[in-house]
Amino acid sequence: MFYDILLADLTTELPSAVRLQSLVRTLREHFRCGAVCLLKLQEEVLSPVAVEGLVREALGRRFVVAQHPRLAAILASRGTVAFPPDSTLPDPYDGLLEHHVGEALPVHDCMGISLYLEGDLWGALTLDALEAGTFDRDAREQLQRLALTVEAAVRVTRLEQDIRGLRLARQDAPALQSERMEGEILGQSSQLKRLLQELDVVADSELPVLLTGETGVGKDLFARRLHQRSRRRNRPLVQVNCAALPESLAESELFGHVKGAFSGAGNARPGRFEAADGGTLFLDEVGELPLGIQAKLLRTLQNGEIQRLGEDAPRKVNVRVIAATNRQLHDSVRDGHFRADLYHRLSVYPVPIPPLRERGSDVLVLAGHFLELNRGRLGVRSLRLSPAAEQALCQYGWPGNVRELEHVISRAAIKALGRGAAREDIITLEPELLDLSGDLHQPESNGTTPATAPAGQAPTRPPASLQQATNQAQRQAIEQALNASNHNWAAAARLLEIDPSNLHKLAKRLGMK
Repeated sequence: MFYDILLADLTTELPSAVRLQSLVRTLREHFRCGAVCLLKLQEEVLSPVAVEGLVREALGRRFVVAQHPRLAAILASRGTVAFPPDSTLPDPYDGLLEHHVGEALPVHDCMGISLYLEGDLWGALTLDALEAGTFDRDAREQLQRLALTVEAAVRVTRLEQDIRGLRLARQDAPALQSERMEGEILGQSSQLKRLLQELDVVADSELPVLLTGETGVGKDLFARRLHQRSRRRNRPLVQVNCAALPESLAESELFGHVKGAFSGAGNARPGRFEAADGGTLFLDEVGELPLGIQAKLLRTLQNGEIQRLGEDAPRKVNVRVIAATNRQLHDSVRDGHFRADLYHRLSVYPVPIPPLRERGSDVLVLAGHFLELNRGRLGVRSLRLSPAAEQALCQYGWPGNVRELEHVISRAAIKALGRGAAREDIITLEPELLDLSGDLHQPESNGTTPATAPAGQAPTRPPASLQQATNQAQRQAIEQALNASNHNWAAAARLLEIDPSNLHKLAKRLGMK
């Protein structure tokens, strides 16, 4: 019966992520264990692909194999590896179990198995049980047999991805497999998924792309993704920080110069356009370019030619331009600080990058990533968030976006150690360590003032962001539906006209479960 369920999951036409999530959920129920995690190996780092029984931020963790001896032992064997309840090897999931948040894993069972695709090591499957003795000899043998089914599910998922990316496969798809982990875009929100799908489509075109968004949203990562999924991915990606270009050197940096073109030009030097020939040029903070350089840049985009400083003959270049800015360029055009014709050339395909506060629980996935990074850097056993800290992160407005989140997690970890936390313990970060309460941390005001409260009532403070207002309205709607249906979740879902499983997920994200 159990194998029938697994085969049904494998053969049913489901989205890849849903199939793998269903797989780990079925395994957890079958083995009656606390947590199951499917991990993919890439460049000696294991990344969770699907988890069941672990907190949401575990999806953002990236486990360096050399730092986790249990994971290393699993990968080193072709069979099931079980760890005795009294094993002294640190468990990578300490403090991350869903119903034991922040607690050290007591004496418990743990087993795992490496997974191979077409003879190559693909990753691992791990299982944890809080009750010692759960994984007996029979359970270990079952896992050994089930590994083939898990590998088949992963193989189907990879085939689906290959089919969707067939246009890339015809042009040396292995280049995609060499993406470095630091260039990974993390998140599970619908906003991010839609954005990445859109980018993957436009990447195959030769259209100029203008990435817009607040400071700290990671526009450089999205530019890198565009290049890696384009026809030019085997050619250079050259990045130029336009805000750091002195006006006197901007022309030489972009277009190059000949020997003696100006004082100090002892040798001829190609510019960034020539360096990116055949590939992609990423102009970060393009709104900071001086007007004089804007005119020369426009000519290059129009006719595909550059002219080195001090040289008479133009040179042909074949470059795709991706630009990014945190400015409202149309306002800069109106104010005379940016050329209208250049703006229209650069923004053939504009792509707004959503701020972190509009990406829902992605903040927890990203927090998990930064927690694991700091755990390794600081040499601590385990580093995680308390439930109250998770709620604080989800309710905060994040004016500095992902970059601010990274700094907040790093500071909080160092503060915890500075206040006496022992490196060999599970360090749980509480809200006070995050220091998110100050007014300076709130999103920028839109210039409005709160409405005056009626006489006799205390004034109410408006939500700090649109996301907070949305969350508040969703909580209220769910509470009303639950009250009207005597706290029957299925009936409440019908009242709200949404799928019951989606209602449970939403309630969990909002901290209501």
